[in-house]
Amino acid sequence: MSNKLSVGILGATGIVGQRFIQLLEHHPWFEVSWLAASDRSEGKPYAQAARWRLKTAIPERVAQMTVSPATPEGAPKIIFAALDAAIAKEMEPQFAAAGCAVVSNSSALRMQSDVPLVIPEVNADHIPLIESQQWRRASGGFAVTNPNCSAIGLVLALAPLHQRFGLETVMAVTMQAVSGAGYPGVASLDILGNVIPYIAKEEEKMEEETQKLLGKLNGAGIIPAPFAMSAQCNRVAVEDGHTESVSVRLKKKPQPEEIIAAWNDFRSEPQQLRLPSAPEQPVMYLHGVDRPQPRLDVDSGGGMTTSVGRLRKCNVLDWKFTILSHNTIRGAAGAALLNAELLKAKGYLG
Repeated sequence: MSNKLSVGILGATGIVGQRFIQLLEHHPWFEVSWLAASDRSEGKPYAQAARWRLKTAIPERVAQMTVSPATPEGAPKIIFAALDAAIAKEMEPQFAAAGCAVVSNSSALRMQSDVPLVIPEVNADHIPLIESQQWRRASGGFAVTNPNCSAIGLVLALAPLHQRFGLETVMAVTMQAVSGAGYPGVASLDILGNVIPYIAKEEEKMEEETQKLLGKLNGAGIIPAPFAMSAQCNRVAVEDGHTESVSVRLKKKPQPEEIIAAWNDFRSEPQQLRLPSAPEQPVMYLHGVDRPQPRLDVDSGGGMTTSVGRLRKCNVLDWKFTILSHNTIRGAAGAALLNAELLKAKGYLG
């Protein structure tokens, strides 16, 4: 092992677990030393346990690693969690109680009052909520979560508008990629040539998480942002990239060029700290009348940049526009990795 910090991955064989492995392969700060998954994978070489679905090859060192039991014994002190919510609800607290820093992509703990729900460019100031966690006081362990994959792209686009002009109302309709359902995900006969206008609990997550993310830290809790929020979520036959059609009402009444400047000029702590996974430009406005598109724009900023386009007047609210973000990079593994980098920069990971 090098002098990099040793990290483990819970749920290492799934799509998000695979993204963690891909993004950590050449990371300057972290190195994968431990992998865990379900009982059926335990004891197997990772290459045999995982059905690798990404376009890059499994890193050779990781391919040969043995999948460990999913228990805190023998695990490193930094854990990236890519678990189903029901499993995460039981397992993540066990690792935090054992003194681990749990950086989670799961929804299980996101809305817990003492758990920070973080997008580093938006609400890095929520990180001190860690100190109110019982795990932190008892063992030094803690949990930090990143938002739902559809909420991340939305909030990155909303944050500059909320900061400059104030949000009053947000309405969002999503067209979400099939990779967001994991593997094997949605059956081909259900999704090909079709749109499925329901994703379990997705609309509730978008509405609740958006207001927590844009809320304010007040002692040991978060006061949700007060604007009205409505989401409708659809699954579409796209491999990667969640597209969202958004309408907003703003407190101030800016000109379109002011809104575009708010997006393009948006920078925050990850850029100031030059965190390894931080995109140079977190939000980018595209001027083409038919952009953004998943096929053309989903990999902007290494999959960490949210693309925005089609800004125009809304006859019901004030403005409407289109958002695109990479759901398994910025919306999942990349989001958690950026959270871990922020935690290290702030001294929480030693």
